[in-house]
Amino acid sequence: MVMQKILKGSKTEANLMAAFAGESQARNKYTFYGAKAKADGFEQIGNLFLETANNEKEHAEIWFKLLHNGMPATGENLLEAAGGERYEYETMYPTFAKEAREEGFTKIAALFELVAKIEKEHMERYETLKANVDNGTVFKKQESVTWICLNCGHVYEGAQPPQACPVCEKPQSWFEVKAENY
Repeated sequence: MVMQKILKGSKTEANLMAAFAGESQARNKYTFYGAKAKADGFEQIGNLFLETANNEKEHAEIWFKLLHNGMPATGENLLEAAGGERYEYETMYPTFAKEAREEGFTKIAALFELVAKIEKEHMERYETLKANVDNGTVFKKQESVTWICLNCGHVYEGAQPPQACPVCEKPQSWFEVKAENY
């Protein structure tokens, strides 16, 4: 019988968390650098930054999956995401705003407060989506709504979308409630 080592609380777990954070930050940084290089007229350099950013994303995913023994289910991910957003809007950003204001950085404090409000919206969105997953209402509404296929644009009216798109044959998971916000 092979004995599995426990990762929780180990130095390796801490190293995996640091590696995940580092790769995640590098991905964003290289994405920003790539956009700037392109704006400055350096297409090749911009593309290489973006290629490297994608490599860093893959590295981060390796460490993330090791930390979580695979990829958690969508319901778990929504719950974790809502908790993270709650922390940011209730604790992290208010603390950052208070400290920035105490140090005389009023514009930065105001930005922290504004972003906290956005994080609250994110939290509420994740909580609603989690409830929809738990209640089985992601693809089933009480009344008729307009659904749109995210692949081909087929529009369908009904309480739930078809099991497969009649145009491109993508599964039901490719449908969302059509939003007109323009």
